[in-house]
Amino acid sequence: MAPPDPSPVPRRPPLGRRVRAQVMRRLARLDPRHVARATSVRMGALAILVGLLTGGGIILFREGIALVQALSFGAEDHTQLATVAAGLPWWAVILPLVVGGLAVGLLHRALMPDGRPETVSHVLEAAMLRGGRMPLGRGLVAALGSLVSLGVGASVGREGPAVHLGATLGAAIARLTRLGHTGSRTLLGCGAGAAVAASFNAPIAGALFAHEVVVGHYAASAFAPVVISSVTATVISRLWFGDAPAFILPDDLILTSFLEFPAFAVLGLISGVLAALFMGGMMAVGYAAPRLPGPSWARPALAGLLVGGLALHWPEILGVGYEVTDQALNGDLLLDAAVAITLVKLLATALCLGLGFGGGVFSPSLTLGAVAGCAFGLVASGVFPDLSSGAGAYAIAGMGAAAAAVLGAPISTSLIIFELTANYALTIAVMIAVVMATTMAQALTGHRSVFHWQLARRGLDVDTDRQRLVLRDVRVRDLIDRHPPTVLAGASLADVAQAFRASDGRPLCVVDPAGRLLGSIVLTDVAEALFNREEHAERTALDLAMTDPPVLELSETLDDALGRLEDLRDPHMSVVRDRDSMMLAGVVSDRALMQAHARALTQLRAEDRGDPSR
Repeated sequence: MAPPDPSPVPRRPPLGRRVRAQVMRRLARLDPRHVARATSVRMGALAILVGLLTGGGIILFREGIALVQALSFGAEDHTQLATVAAGLPWWAVILPLVVGGLAVGLLHRALMPDGRPETVSHVLEAAMLRGGRMPLGRGLVAALGSLVSLGVGASVGREGPAVHLGATLGAAIARLTRLGHTGSRTLLGCGAGAAVAASFNAPIAGALFAHEVVVGHYAASAFAPVVISSVTATVISRLWFGDAPAFILPDDLILTSFLEFPAFAVLGLISGVLAALFMGGMMAVGYAAPRLPGPSWARPALAGLLVGGLALHWPEILGVGYEVTDQALNGDLLLDAAVAITLVKLLATALCLGLGFGGGVFSPSLTLGAVAGCAFGLVASGVFPDLSSGAGAYAIAGMGAAAAAVLGAPISTSLIIFELTANYALTIAVMIAVVMATTMAQALTGHRSVFHWQLARRGLDVDTDRQRLVLRDVRVRDLIDRHPPTVLAGASLADVAQAFRASDGRPLCVVDPAGRLLGSIVLTDVAEALFNREEHAERTALDLAMTDPPVLELSETLDDALGRLEDLRDPHMSVVRDRDSMMLAGVVSDRALMQAHARALTQLRAEDRGDPSR
């Protein structure tokens, strides 16, 4: 009887793996156009889902603010907080801010990684440097902290937290559906655009804001999902809040004369200076905050105490400030009141954001610009009464100019104004002010927006760091030639010459018998010795070698390697396992490095175009 076959019986792979392999084989045979079409349909469906979730999230966020304000101040309408606060005793104004600040500080201390709130700058960081990934739990805590901050009257904005919340929801959907970096960034932009659209009842501006500020490009494949998401969120918001615009505008808002354009340009310059002061003040308070005595979680309470004291004289600074913004847009402020409110609102917002209250800069910048624009319009109307369009027109221009300069979003901010006013001539004036303000603010601060300034404070440059991130994904071990020409350290000149003939003139790596790198020899370095062999007959390979050549480790990245190119004397660089052992692993050429660099940049451009295969 024959002995049994000792070889194991091959086992079939699990059913799930077989089905997956079959599906992948079928997908590989599909027309790429069909795959792209299916991907577009999928992204459209996900964009609708993100729009629905963001629209619902914005409703809950705003209703939560109203609820907390009702409990804190007895204000049923949170847009009329200044009027309610003006009729309260002093302790009823200050106490909610102090207690609320304490609650916000403890919340962030307990649940946020660095004990501070997150802002739109974290959305930009996620979009550009983290492949569109944002933790859902941290995003919900950030939204809660901003909700409480706004509810107790902190001088912060609600649109920034809304953008952060929408981006967090978009990132959560991307993670659940296992999208790649490009798809995740697109859904992140969908959430951000939906949040702006739902907040301002302005779907066009919301979509462009997402591309201009968050996504960072206008890729066609990303544009459609963001528009879908923005429109969806706007519909949800309108069903709940109605079709009323975010601000109450006068009916007779017209541009009197095109001769006013120089005045709007001057207003833009003033708004740019105001935006720079606002950003600089906020960053200065944030810089000084860690140097204050006491625990970090108590700083928002300190801000609440200071802002509460200011609010006793200027209640208009409390909350989002939309009540005084409406007054400015309708020209209902006196000149001295407008100037005072502008300065105090700037200080109050810098204190709140710099000392740790949650919230954004969108609403404060709109309020600052509107009130300052109203003041400018009052002066202009007094000097040129026959040419002036009135304080309201200048308030709208100032509102757009200051917000555009702070946010670094001139296009979407101009479109928000156009969607609010539906006034083409006035929008042109706004665009002039926006351009002047953006140019002035960037010249004064050296940063594209407050968000880029915040990132720079954390040591991040989204443009440079994003390129480096792609380069760091490529390792030297994937680029090397593992069979370089070598010669032993004790080899004679004749052996070196023979090695060069065998390598077609490529540089030689000088190694010891164990394979450790001792140096390198370039043909030009030994040319004289080869032509005068009698004089150099006793010299060995090690005598001819450069004994301290530039080397790379296997684990180093393409970014590291490109930084060493300037050290090369020849087109090749030796690669070792590690610098401690100096065991030769191969060589890498400058051509291989540059080709890898080109492929990495091509990948980056493909992501910017929204290539669904990335």
